[in-house]
Amino acid sequence: MFKALSRALTSRSGPILTGVAVGILAPLLTFWGNPGNMGICVACFTRDIAGALGLHRAATVQYIRPELAGFILGSFISSLIYGEYKPRTGSSPIVRFFLGFFAMIGALVFLGCPWRAYIRLSAGDLNAIPGIVGLAIGIVIGIAFLWHGFSLGRNYPAKKALGYIMPVVAVTLLVFVLLRPSFGPEGASAIFFSKEGPGSMAAPVALSLAVGLFIGFLAQRSRFCTVGALRDLIMFKDFHLFNGIIAFIVAAFITNVLLGQFKLGFEGQPIAHTNTLWNAMGMVLSGLAFTLAGGCPGRQFIMSGEGDGDAATFILGMLFGAATAHNFSLASSPAGPGMYGPAATIVGIVFCLFVGFLMKEKI
Repeated sequence: MFKALSRALTSRSGPILTGVAVGILAPLLTFWGNPGNMGICVACFTRDIAGALGLHRAATVQYIRPELAGFILGSFISSLIYGEYKPRTGSSPIVRFFLGFFAMIGALVFLGCPWRAYIRLSAGDLNAIPGIVGLAIGIVIGIAFLWHGFSLGRNYPAKKALGYIMPVVAVTLLVFVLLRPSFGPEGASAIFFSKEGPGSMAAPVALSLAVGLFIGFLAQRSRFCTVGALRDLIMFKDFHLFNGIIAFIVAAFITNVLLGQFKLGFEGQPIAHTNTLWNAMGMVLSGLAFTLAGGCPGRQFIMSGEGDGDAATFILGMLFGAATAHNFSLASSPAGPGMYGPAATIVGIVFCLFVGFLMKEKI
């Protein structure tokens, strides 16, 4: 059974199978209780976890999302079964941290990661279109650097214990969401859980975890990546991963229509704003940062489950970026971009451009 599943997922059809699974399950998670058009959003869920851990105090976005713990553990289990658990680290970790930091800033200016951009589009949110265009522009800029020798350097094999860190973190987060422990007077210390707003909207923990484990398993085998899909299509004319994105959008569209969750238009979309410029610019930053780092946020979580310490460092950057975005009025809201969000986006793009220009290897 496992061999047959592995053959299917590692074939040219693997990303399509994973895309269909994500496209069906993400709207279902919304139907089961997750926020609107946010059945799965890696950036938003990381932001919620940052709030739950007390790293920011935006009371409406604080919840430990079991889906992300499931991504890590599903990938970990898959990599163990198929002999791909290979701890490694050492590829420009501080640069990766700040790429994760600024990728998160851009995502929270747009209000979603690439996964959510496609989910929003599949549910009729036309504000996703400038975001997807911006994502493509950011990826193209990143590709230009790759063509001219950009590299963060190689990573190196590490001790097996390093690879256990993220799975242990994932299990710890699951314990927190199940037990909801108190570490001090209410309101004074973590763990926090929203009582209203998007953070209070959640599918049952068991369902969320099961979906996360399943997608983590599939994505580890198929190498599913929403940024790598566009990168490979443009650089190599390779549709292998891109077919998974098409399958994702089509499956999500059909599922949203069947569930009555499709609403076409710009206005009144859940957890979205209508500022076209900053929807696009936020994702230009994210697309560029993700391309330089080697994968979309979902892919980073999957790689961390395989033992990739560099991906884990990127995730820590995302976590810190989420906290900074809400502590310093960078994150957008349905009313529009945060007060300092546009300026932070420009700073992030400049940082990524400097990284792209300065970190080249001779060809």
